[in-house]
Amino acid sequence: MKKINFTEQVLPHVIAVVFFLVVTVFFFNPIFFDHKTLEQSDVTQFEGGAKALQDFREQTGEVALWAPSMFSGMPAYMISVKWSNEPLSYLKKIISLFLPHPVRNIFVAFLCYYILLLSFRVRPYLAIAGAVAFGLSSYMIIGLGAGHNARIGAIAYMPLVVAGIHLVFTNRKILGFGITAIGLALHLMENHLQITYYLLIVVGAYGIVQLINFIKAKQIVEFFKVIGLLIVAAALALASMIGPLWATSEYTTYSTRGKAVLTAPASTTAPSGSGVSKEYAFAYSDGILEPLTLLIPNLYGGSSRQNIFNDPNSASRKALQQQGIQYDPNQMALPAYWGDQPFTAPYYGGAIMVFLFAVGVAFAERKFLWWLLPASVLGIMMSWGSNFETFNYFIFDYLPGYNKFRSVTFALVIVFFALPLIGMLGLEKLFEKGLNKTNWRKLFIALAVTGGFCLALAWGFSMLFAFTNDREAGNIPPWLMSALMEDRENLLQNDAYRSVAFILATFVMLCLVLWKKIPSAAFYTFLMIMVTIDLAAIDRRYLSKDNYQRNHKAAAFTATPSDQEILADKTYYRVYNLTDGTARPSYYHNSLTGYHGAPLRRYQDLMDSCIEKQTEQLIQGLQAQQTDFSRLSVLNMLNAKYFVFGPDRNNMIENASANGNAWFVREVVPVTSANEELKKVSEVNTKDVAVLNTSEFKVSDFEFDSSATISIAEYNPNYLKYESQSAQNGLVVFSEIYYPKGWIATIDGAETEIIRADYTLRALQVPAGKHTIEFRFEPKPYIVGNKITMVSSWLLLLALLGSLGWSWKEFSKEM
Repeated sequence: MKKINFTEQVLPHVIAVVFFLVVTVFFFNPIFFDHKTLEQSDVTQFEGGAKALQDFREQTGEVALWAPSMFSGMPAYMISVKWSNEPLSYLKKIISLFLPHPVRNIFVAFLCYYILLLSFRVRPYLAIAGAVAFGLSSYMIIGLGAGHNARIGAIAYMPLVVAGIHLVFTNRKILGFGITAIGLALHLMENHLQITYYLLIVVGAYGIVQLINFIKAKQIVEFFKVIGLLIVAAALALASMIGPLWATSEYTTYSTRGKAVLTAPASTTAPSGSGVSKEYAFAYSDGILEPLTLLIPNLYGGSSRQNIFNDPNSASRKALQQQGIQYDPNQMALPAYWGDQPFTAPYYGGAIMVFLFAVGVAFAERKFLWWLLPASVLGIMMSWGSNFETFNYFIFDYLPGYNKFRSVTFALVIVFFALPLIGMLGLEKLFEKGLNKTNWRKLFIALAVTGGFCLALAWGFSMLFAFTNDREAGNIPPWLMSALMEDRENLLQNDAYRSVAFILATFVMLCLVLWKKIPSAAFYTFLMIMVTIDLAAIDRRYLSKDNYQRNHKAAAFTATPSDQEILADKTYYRVYNLTDGTARPSYYHNSLTGYHGAPLRRYQDLMDSCIEKQTEQLIQGLQAQQTDFSRLSVLNMLNAKYFVFGPDRNNMIENASANGNAWFVREVVPVTSANEELKKVSEVNTKDVAVLNTSEFKVSDFEFDSSATISIAEYNPNYLKYESQSAQNGLVVFSEIYYPKGWIATIDGAETEIIRADYTLRALQVPAGKHTIEFRFEPKPYIVGNKITMVSSWLLLLALLGSLGWSWKEFSKEM
């Protein structure tokens, strides 16, 4: 056996890891050098909703499976649950060199894409540049800044999955099996099914091309052998995440992503069919030309948060001065972005990488282009959303599972996945062939298409763009609109010149290395550094030092005087904050509101109709200084004991009319449809009457005992205990959200049926006498699925170690 050549076989990989580490540390330097954290809006929402669950876990050592602090209660595994997949969690820490969350996702993206390029036999130093282009794309950085950690984490492992699949298809089956299994498991552990959906599109396109190639080679049997091996790898990965996936699948049925309960929508989030509505799904849709921000970031002005007036040299600022208007940054703002999306920032792929993508189209092997180009085109078409209704409305209606997702611009992840891969494959092939006359012509065409397009826009063709939108028409005076359009055009032109500069520099260096005027190492170094500079400079526009805080939680969750006043009450109740509908109130209280991408469908219906109307009544009453809240039947049945309308101590008021934790009702109002059920709830006095859909639930005859009592004796996220006493058989309604899976109710230890009453609440038939009533939440996705997850995680780790050991043994034989 020959000795390992350190310089050729080890050093490039060491340099790659060190380079990725250095880029990560310096790009996110406030975290490493100033001990700050990223201010992420979505993470702040998560922290608010997860606080009670984490506290319970720390105090008791048990896992909280029900979250009582958001939306009056929902399954905790949709917010924060600790699953028994420790081997995978620890492996992720090792792969990311124990870097802090969430910036480790960017390092992982570098590393996984590097492995992908190596699996396609791209030389390591080119692979470093391609990996940086993937990880530092503004798509990744903007997502991280917004707090979409699960999305970015799932994207980071996409290349590892495809690398493993490609290794299996290229006769490195054992190694490919291990990498596919572990890559898919780590990807699924991030629990972002929308990105998994896009990964399936990428893998599906790859599989179709491979099938065609195998058929041409008359090796169809071998193709299905490969597929069989990959199915085993996928099954092992799925088994390691069976608990979370089972829980998500079950919850989806009853959430706003599942089938509608009402025959007509109560809101844009509640369509009449299954999944979300088209309006909700396509609220964020790229304009037809908007994907060109891949090449010129300010093509559409930049970010919707970028205030054009902040630049003292802007034409808009000067126009204000000419009108004698003093600029006030707290009151005057016009966004640089002029597209149709309500909130966005440009997804920039890098001028260098777009140029190399054009090189790849010219030089890469057709079998790769036939896979990656159609997938990329599909990703762009999907990102157009409602701006390409003919196509996107069709796939929304007929493509399985697609109507569960929103923010269709996320589909551009397919493009960002393909961009560096095509570029590096083309560059590798160009180095292999050299620069002859034909190849020179192809290379020049790539320069003309990319650099020429940028120059055309910089030299006047930008007049083809509107630089405004329908929302601004008639709302901005002509003298200001003219200046605003000039500023937006300047932003485009400046970035167009910027992209030309990077493209020309890369073209020149590429020609020099191909002509052997400079050593290959000089070109590799240039490419690695310039790709980093190109992307990092644009990323800084959207993730600057202003996005970091030293004490994030103190700033976001400092208890207000009204919070402190309410916290003095140690009973079990809920709070309705009229001025904050986010997850922040859930940090301290059990709240009627919250923040989640898919709340329970019935609760969302209740919010959109009954709660919304009664909130208006509540505000009108407070303004008239009326404190009789007995008419607010829905808010009362949710046990909203406190109404909050500000941070001060006197900005909260106790609701004496709240129904409490449970109550015996006098009568049942029968209905036969969900629509009628929801309508009746806001019309009756829920303290005395229960609305019951008799087409789904039946109750025996009962009598109301005015002296009957029921009180809560014990409560935690997984368990509720009540003591009741009544001279008659009765019906008790509980101020707890009905969820059809996992909850078990017992009366004196004997299990009894849980009935849904008042559209969203639980009810039980309680016999006469003195009884102990208990609710336990024991969902099978956790109780059963978590055991499978634990065993499969260890099997996965063994499979990975085995595949690596086998591959090393085979590699040693070849040396």
